[in-house]
Amino acid sequence: MKFKIPFAGRHRVVIDRLLPSVDGGQFPFKRVLGDQIRFEAHLIADGHDKIRAHFCYRRRGQKSWTELPMRDEGNDVFAVDWTPEDIGVYEYDVAAWCDGFDNWHAGFVKKAANQDPQIGVEVQIGADLLKAAAKRCKGDASKELRSWVNHLEKDSVSLSEKSGLLHDTYVYDRVHAQPDRSLETRVDKPALLIVERELAVFSSWYEYFPRSCSDDGETHGTFKDAEKRLPEIAKMGFNIVYFPPIHPIGEKNRKGRNNALETVDGDVGSPWAIGSAEGGHKAIHSELGSVEDFQHFMESAAKQGLEVAMDIAFQCAPDHPYVKEHPQWFKWRPDGTVQYAENPPKKYQDILPFDFETEDWEALWFELKSVFEYWIDKGVRIFRVDNPHTKAMEFWRWCLLELKTQYPDTIYLAEAFTRPKRKYRLAKAGFTQGYTYFTWRNHAAEMRSYLEELTQSEVKDFFWPNFWPNTPDILHEDLQKGTRATFIGRYALAATLSSNIGIYGPAYEVMDHEPFPGKEEYNNNEKYQLKVWDWEAPGNIRSEISRINRIRNQNRALQRTNNLIFADTDNEHLLAYIKQDFDRSNQILVVVNMDWRWTQMGHVTLPLNVLGLAENQPFRIRDLFDPRETVYEWKKARNFVKLDPSRSPAHIFRIER
Repeated sequence: MKFKIPFAGRHRVVIDRLLPSVDGGQFPFKRVLGDQIRFEAHLIADGHDKIRAHFCYRRRGQKSWTELPMRDEGNDVFAVDWTPEDIGVYEYDVAAWCDGFDNWHAGFVKKAANQDPQIGVEVQIGADLLKAAAKRCKGDASKELRSWVNHLEKDSVSLSEKSGLLHDTYVYDRVHAQPDRSLETRVDKPALLIVERELAVFSSWYEYFPRSCSDDGETHGTFKDAEKRLPEIAKMGFNIVYFPPIHPIGEKNRKGRNNALETVDGDVGSPWAIGSAEGGHKAIHSELGSVEDFQHFMESAAKQGLEVAMDIAFQCAPDHPYVKEHPQWFKWRPDGTVQYAENPPKKYQDILPFDFETEDWEALWFELKSVFEYWIDKGVRIFRVDNPHTKAMEFWRWCLLELKTQYPDTIYLAEAFTRPKRKYRLAKAGFTQGYTYFTWRNHAAEMRSYLEELTQSEVKDFFWPNFWPNTPDILHEDLQKGTRATFIGRYALAATLSSNIGIYGPAYEVMDHEPFPGKEEYNNNEKYQLKVWDWEAPGNIRSEISRINRIRNQNRALQRTNNLIFADTDNEHLLAYIKQDFDRSNQILVVVNMDWRWTQMGHVTLPLNVLGLAENQPFRIRDLFDPRETVYEWKKARNFVKLDPSRSPAHIFRIER
């Protein structure tokens, strides 16, 4: 049996590796507009021939490529530095070839220097190479090359003159600019890069329920009521406000207070039970207002320097129009019902999941994508996506790549509290940010280990964490049993470890910590009822949140996550770490006492070489979190710290020369 060779055997260069890339380029890696990116290709060929390479890039969807020459750094490594000119999805590739003219010219120069008797043959070969280059170009360049060929082919011209012409650097440069790339090697499939806007990597989310903004606990709030909170949220230093779903809420199987299966008059249900006779995912709950009211809210937020994030939850209340109009999108049981959604031990009797194995899957995919497009058309650019790990992975890969290509300024946060590989797969699929296990890392050693995974492993190229100390779904035991220092300390950790953070705001501000008995959830949960919040409740931590946000907003070192460097301590309760700008112009040292009840003290050992400091070189540290901004004088790597959580659980120092 005769088998066909599956590759072009005359193409001698092998592209052994292209960096950075995610899984060989099949998923995009991410950077922020303004970042200079180093691309590196490992290029191997037989023998001693010189390799030339170009880095090629284009916006996804474009036909033509832009090329940049790559520099040979030795040891088969070729590299180029490139700063993308705009946000969006890019394809990138490498073109590499053995350069026949370069290889001939290198040998010719050596032979001429050694007065090789075969130099005349080498001149003839050179003339042939110039003739071939002339055919590859047009216009003046071709005329110039042909004139040199004619000169080399004249018998009246001496061998030394011909040799001199081929030695001329100007001639070399002109021929070098017209390489023979007929046997160049390209990667099998272009790799992908997503360039994001600044808000994608530096964001502070504040979540609240507009329906609770009437402040009496009985009257359903509106978007206009929610606008009243915007100045205070902006004053606290947040840059994104986020609502739970704003769509009509199902009547059938509606949940009562505290997730009760039976309702009473006045129960408002869960916003995540989407859809009723009023409409579905492209409609707004009538008690909140109209589409125009929502757009007015977004305009008011923009005036305060805030963007609005929208919750997308792909699930349906039993009375959602989709259930009647597209029954094939759901998995029906023999008794004529659809099994409600479950996430054991949690049960969601008020919502039905989509069947991603439906034979009508293409229509389902296009309809779900159109939900994003509908709200993008209304002005929304930021989406928090509910439970994406319970939907088909390949759907997200297709949907998000298409959306990011068409709407490059959009941001997508994956609310996926699931196994690590699934979280990371969603990030590879195109989610801009992802929820994390930060909430469940409650000791210094495990927090350090987790952050090293996020910032020092391969996941840093595609997974951008968003740290939330709480959500309407999650009230961790650390907060349930915690002190005021716990709430302040957890927020300080989130805000200085990660450049993307968020809180379920009202509950966190007033330190609501009453759990539903036996669960990691709030009692009298706002997911199922209207709430009245006492914004001036004694002990509220609004000023501390504001101070931390102000420090973040004023120090660029805290506006990135992957610039994290840990410092060693000799006390297991103390977590110490450094954030610094790329040029060391802004350096922050954070020390947190993760024992929220007792004073802890110990020594922090700084990596002076990383900070650009010499041993015994004096420097000052200013505690930005201290209202008095106390300044200390240090000059050694090892320094003493003491933190009494009843006063402050954290130091946020700025290092000053």
